[in-house]
Amino acid sequence: MQSTMMDVQLNMPYLLEYVNRRFPGNTVTTLLPVGVDAEGKPVPGRHQYTYRDMYRRARQLAGALRAAGLQSGDRVATIGTNTYRHLEAYFGVPSAGLVLHTVNIRLHPEQIVYIINHAQDRVLLIDNVLARLLPAILPHCPTLEKVVIMGPTPQAVPGTLDYDSWIAEQDEGAFVYPEIDERSALGMCYTSGTTGNPKGVVYSHRSTVLHSLAVSLPSGLTLSPSDTVLPVVPMFHVMAWGYPWAVPLTGANLALASVFSDGPTLAKFMQDERVTGTAGVPTIWLGLLSELQRAQAAGTPYDLSAMKALVVGGSAAPEGMIRAFDQLGLTILHAWGMTETSPFGTASHLPTHVDPRSDDGYRLRAKQGIAPFMVDLCLVDDDGKLLPHDGRSLGRLLVRGPWVSGHYYQNAEASEANTIYLDGPFGRTQWFDTGDIATIDEYGYMTIADRAKDLVKSGGEWISSVDLENALMSHPAVSMAAVIAVGHPKWDERPMAVVVKKEGAEVTPEELHAWLEPRFAKWWLPDAYEFVESIPLGSTGKFMKRELREQFKDYQLPALA
Repeated sequence: MQSTMMDVQLNMPYLLEYVNRRFPGNTVTTLLPVGVDAEGKPVPGRHQYTYRDMYRRARQLAGALRAAGLQSGDRVATIGTNTYRHLEAYFGVPSAGLVLHTVNIRLHPEQIVYIINHAQDRVLLIDNVLARLLPAILPHCPTLEKVVIMGPTPQAVPGTLDYDSWIAEQDEGAFVYPEIDERSALGMCYTSGTTGNPKGVVYSHRSTVLHSLAVSLPSGLTLSPSDTVLPVVPMFHVMAWGYPWAVPLTGANLALASVFSDGPTLAKFMQDERVTGTAGVPTIWLGLLSELQRAQAAGTPYDLSAMKALVVGGSAAPEGMIRAFDQLGLTILHAWGMTETSPFGTASHLPTHVDPRSDDGYRLRAKQGIAPFMVDLCLVDDDGKLLPHDGRSLGRLLVRGPWVSGHYYQNAEASEANTIYLDGPFGRTQWFDTGDIATIDEYGYMTIADRAKDLVKSGGEWISSVDLENALMSHPAVSMAAVIAVGHPKWDERPMAVVVKKEGAEVTPEELHAWLEPRFAKWWLPDAYEFVESIPLGSTGKFMKRELREQFKDYQLPALA
């Protein structure tokens, strides 16, 4: 027996039309570089328009792409920052029945070339401030037929089109959406390529609409029409965690910071726009925290009283950072996800009976959190046996759901390596192996212990580098800390801490060891501490452990270790 319900397609044109109909006057404000100061740093200017303006220009873009001869399913690459033009591409490209491919600008040019060719992109939309990348890319990308520069350039770039002029040729009122099945491809992202070539993940219209709804809910990242949201997470990375769609869907105002991610500029932007919510990786928030603390000490604090939450993802937020923001009256909300989960996978909302500033509250807030409706998590051992959710059992983290990738794009080997089938209440179901080692407690709170490749296995027992790093970064003299495994003749591997001191601060290995002793079992404690000027960061702001392991591959532990 079939239902009597209408079959309304969950696709991007449906979402775009709703935003225009329901929230036409709500705003998108973008910081744009309008020059440079005496030190050569970009100076921000502001651009503001409404969702109705965005709607019209997104439809013009869709018309321009179709007029250029692109057919449903063709790929359109973007190399862009967080701007209103990039937002138009988020809506206009998939509304034309095409596939939005956001390219991570922090990848090596060879990897950028690889993913453009692997995706077979036909058109490239690129920010004017990033046009300098074109000479290194275009000669090696034969599938690219058009290059369109988003924003004015000091002088015309031969063979390229100006975005504003190009879309202005289209009558947005005459554009008719093609028929788009909700299960067809909407967008694609590639992983950061920390092991081998980047792998492609293709999102559907249906998965993206469902993901946008989940992000908007109170059990998600809590959005409403009264909000102004500043996603600092880049639009070139995992679709900016879904914010470019979820924020307009709820009618919240959108603030975009383009190339600006420094603490002072972000703090002023948040203050001026009365930002209520924001999202980024821990390294961004450490820079913001430093600026807020400086301003408060100088007696000129920023007014961020409108802020409800700063969402942190990408890597674990140290408990010390969560406490430090609390002291400034600001709340950190921990979340977790990955390219393969669109990316929203968990958020660390607290039960109503838990005081967020109690020790128990901080313990829970430092976890990656609880999965929302439609996302399922479980743990298995190396033999694929299910492990209990007791908060202690460490296992491989598996995930499934309607916005979780079932396989990689044209990569059967990687797809097979990350796929597990388990028997359960719904029969035999497919799960994605995240590559993370985690625990899940009896209430569903998940904690990432480590990436499987980053765990330290000492004497047959696992040591979480993440836990040690977070504890070290809570020390007042430590700016960054990464823990890696080094070889040991007896224990196979032992942990070593690589530490960056805060500017002007001093600390000894003995002091750091004493800081850790009350928090961990003795055999967990690092056998060595090395101080460095900086720790290499990847394209998503995570520590490049592989480079550190290579740097210290011949490291000799102290004789008594």
